[in-house]
Amino acid sequence: MTEYKDHASVKIHPPILLLFHVLGAFLLNWLLPFPFAFTKLLEWTGYIIVFAGLGFAFSAVSQFGKIHTTLDPHGSVSAIVTSGPYRFSRNPIYLGFVCTLIGLPLALGNFWGAVLSPLLMILMAQLVIKHEEAYLEEKFKDVYTSYKSRVRCWL
Repeated sequence: MTEYKDHASVKIHPPILLLFHVLGAFLLNWLLPFPFAFTKLLEWTGYIIVFAGLGFAFSAVSQFGKIHTTLDPHGSVSAIVTSGPYRFSRNPIYLGFVCTLIGLPLALGNFWGAVLSPLLMILMAQLVIKHEEAYLEEKFKDVYTSYKSRVRCWL
């Protein structure tokens, strides 16, 4: 008989995964800078993407407080969040992370964040989301599978 752990078995803490990718974007830009001209429009586009992503993520975080459940992927969840941005995405915080990875380097003259964003999404899906969703399905059964069938993973 296996022991039930009342938390998701994520393989890496999501902000750490984001940090590795942001640092990777700046390292790659230092080692292999893109030979393209960088415009003010691209810089401002980067700022807009960052602020939109952070707004989406902070809006999602606030929903956890409203229903009094944990945001920690290693914590025991007491309820499923389905309000706010969770009506449109099962992972709005991670979507905000992707926007940050694209926008922050772009605002600072670096295209590598956009190049690395698909890798962040793949790793987030495999190392975090897959484990969180397995935990939520086991804990909340049909309630979560019904929500999962209605709302997309990213957007």
